[in-house]
Amino acid sequence: MAVKNLINLGCLFPQVGCAQFSEKPSVYACLGLKCSEFIGFSGNHAIRCLGDQNSSSNSASELPSVVDNRESSLANKLQKDLSSLPRPLSVSDFSTFPSHGSKVRVSFKGEPGSYSEDAALKAYPQCETVPCNEFEDAFKAVELWIADRAVLPIENSLSGSIHRNYDLLLRHRLHIVGEVQLPVNFCLLALPGIPLERLKRVLSHPQALAQSDNFLSKLGVVRENFEDTAGAAQLVVSKRMFDAGVIATARAAEIYGLNIVAKAIQDEPDNFTRFIILARDPIIPRTDKAFKTSIVFTLEEGPGVIFKALAVFALRDINLTKIESRPQRKQPLRVVDDSNNGTAKYFDYLFYIDFEASMAESRAQNALGHLQDFATFLRILGSYPIDAAA
Repeated sequence: MAVKNLINLGCLFPQVGCAQFSEKPSVYACLGLKCSEFIGFSGNHAIRCLGDQNSSSNSASELPSVVDNRESSLANKLQKDLSSLPRPLSVSDFSTFPSHGSKVRVSFKGEPGSYSEDAALKAYPQCETVPCNEFEDAFKAVELWIADRAVLPIENSLSGSIHRNYDLLLRHRLHIVGEVQLPVNFCLLALPGIPLERLKRVLSHPQALAQSDNFLSKLGVVRENFEDTAGAAQLVVSKRMFDAGVIATARAAEIYGLNIVAKAIQDEPDNFTRFIILARDPIIPRTDKAFKTSIVFTLEEGPGVIFKALAVFALRDINLTKIESRPQRKQPLRVVDDSNNGTAKYFDYLFYIDFEASMAESRAQNALGHLQDFATFLRILGSYPIDAAA
């Protein structure tokens, strides 16, 4: 089915957001990217966090005397094994890759073994994952046909929304086609043979460290921030940090040859991260299963405008599951006349809303038609099945 037909079927309310859905640019075909596929990297493309192997910050001379030759030999073996892992993509890597199969390719931000990769594998168990350096690289990997899907975190039950990805949703033309609810299970990892009591410091993403505060406080270790949980695991192995632990996934332990010295160390047992699945084309909304629709819009300044916007859903018994506001990046401030003091400045906001209804339902179409009466901008980000499993 042609992309244009898909869009017409998937956007059953043509006055809302259809202008935002366009066919794939012909430049993809010109570049030969239509059938391209990410195939990994050769051994000379080492994992980026390996750094200088001659670094003296954690040299063998600084290791505790109890570290014997057997442990050093094991660390050397682990370090050599890391060279076979793919390094994350960056913008400079986006070029034509040869195609070799029909497996779904899913891009994500981080190193192999990260929580984002766990979410990708939950959504597509047989997929080929494409690690990327930044969130925007994961978007571009799909736009340039290097990946078929992108899986990105959008909110956490404890730390809230990932605002960067809300901004990128508006900047790029990808469509939300699904979601994944992933329970957070933090594990403390260390090099083989290193007991818990020997750890002096723990490396991980700042959120992982913050959400394991109780456990780390009792352990009495120094906390060191790292941009990625799996990247921290690579660093501990490559630098032979016998006194350091890592908060990461159980799968990261398997990938990098680390031992799990403690499980479920997070402060809150009911800790979940919601990921969205992005694709180049929207899916056809249905009514035979629970669907969610995500939109973004702007409003004119005035009394009661937000109330009116939310009322279009309440009047039709549509449940809102998420409301997020973000200042407009291009025109963040609006100057308003004030008879007493000359001028006043207010933020102009974008409003992101998730609601439980499919765009195949007339109530959703009518609600957005009503909203369009006083919205200055409206775009449908996607209408997709709800992930009720955790």
